[in-house]
Amino acid sequence: MIAEFQRLIGAEFVLTDDEARFRYSKDHTEDYSFLPDVVLKPANTEQVSQILRFCNAHHIPVTPRGGGTSLSGGALPVRKGVVLSMERFNRILDIDTLNLQATVETGVITEVFQEAVKEKGLFYPPDPASKGSCFIGGNVAHNSGGPKAVKYGVTRDYILNMEVVLPTGEIIWTGANVLKNSTGYNLTQLIAGSEGTLGVITKIVFKLRPLPTRSMVLLASFKSNEEAMRAISAIYLAGITPSGMEFMEREAIERTTDYLQRHLHQKVSVPLKEETAAQLIIELDGNDDEIILKDAERIVSVLDTFGIEDVFYANSQTEKDELWKVRRHISPAVNAYSLTKAEDVVVPRGNLPALITAIKNIGQAYGFRSVCYGHAGDGNLHVNVMKENIPDALWNSKINEGIGEIFKEVVRLGGMLSGEHGIGIAKKPYMPLAVGQTNLNLMRAIKAAFDPNGILNPDKIF
Repeated sequence: MIAEFQRLIGAEFVLTDDEARFRYSKDHTEDYSFLPDVVLKPANTEQVSQILRFCNAHHIPVTPRGGGTSLSGGALPVRKGVVLSMERFNRILDIDTLNLQATVETGVITEVFQEAVKEKGLFYPPDPASKGSCFIGGNVAHNSGGPKAVKYGVTRDYILNMEVVLPTGEIIWTGANVLKNSTGYNLTQLIAGSEGTLGVITKIVFKLRPLPTRSMVLLASFKSNEEAMRAISAIYLAGITPSGMEFMEREAIERTTDYLQRHLHQKVSVPLKEETAAQLIIELDGNDDEIILKDAERIVSVLDTFGIEDVFYANSQTEKDELWKVRRHISPAVNAYSLTKAEDVVVPRGNLPALITAIKNIGQAYGFRSVCYGHAGDGNLHVNVMKENIPDALWNSKINEGIGEIFKEVVRLGGMLSGEHGIGIAKKPYMPLAVGQTNLNLMRAIKAAFDPNGILNPDKIF
């Protein structure tokens, strides 16, 4: 079989040595590691098709892999077999400024794509924290969002069409490069967010927006997590839609500023008073400074009713970049301090105050601490449960029970298990809490229709 893979894609792109197999055995999910038997690096769609056709015929498990930044175990080869790395699919094929569209291969790094369209005065809004290393295909597979999702939407809102290789080797396009399409089932939206279980995405056609030319960033400080959460809904009730609305509790900020200085040798300055419990980063964007300033003044007026401590205006680009740098580095900073179980739950944003209170109470009852932050403007809260000195036996038993209690509370508050990280293997045991048996049966039937032998990214989601 190895000889056949070498014949299909070239021996140098077939990795079987222990070092390479270990490197591709992990993503960013806890400390999980599952060794594949072989790592393959195809260069084009036809090679992917030939690999999947061969693996399907021989019932060999295949795990597609992008940048390896998953926090749910989506890229882990839990049944060994093949890891199919998409890193050679790294070309931006076309940026169509007339139709505001772009066609890219799945291994393009998200930030590289954003910068390429920005040079042409265009804007691709989905903006995950790992944008400097995650692949655009992984964003599609998990329907990633990021800070700007609150105003502009998530990854699937920008997908017009995709080239996909099915587990049986057939190559399809899921839709058409048009803005409206009512021709049959929407396979594009089905595959977006399917976590690599239905097909291997090789090309994506995105729609783009004109680039906003002006922005303003505010940093508001609060004396409690709950007050910060309540302020979010009040801002929207005032008729203002920020382009970003990010929540950070105090420990997240302190851990991150320390991490940036110690590990990356970057000193950042974030105004943080002794009595501050949480902060909101609020970004406004557009093309008219006067309109943005008026919206900022209205936001401050709303925040005044919450007795906030202070509002910091990040006027220079350097100040804006420093605030966003802190927000984007919270996850690696917390993980540098302690092994974590990283959850990203989502509830209607009006229920965030009740959720944050419940999370802290559950942590006390089950003996763990958590650091919370996230895209609070759309109700998406990241909860990093920290291992610290918790014994392994409790970490893998009682703490999981506590996380289950958090998920139950999320569902009770009208929410779901994941806003953007996906289910993977980490949240798979909790799916019945949020999704009914009939729904799960439909999902399994869809999976079987696409992948009759169950070879593609097996044991994920359900």
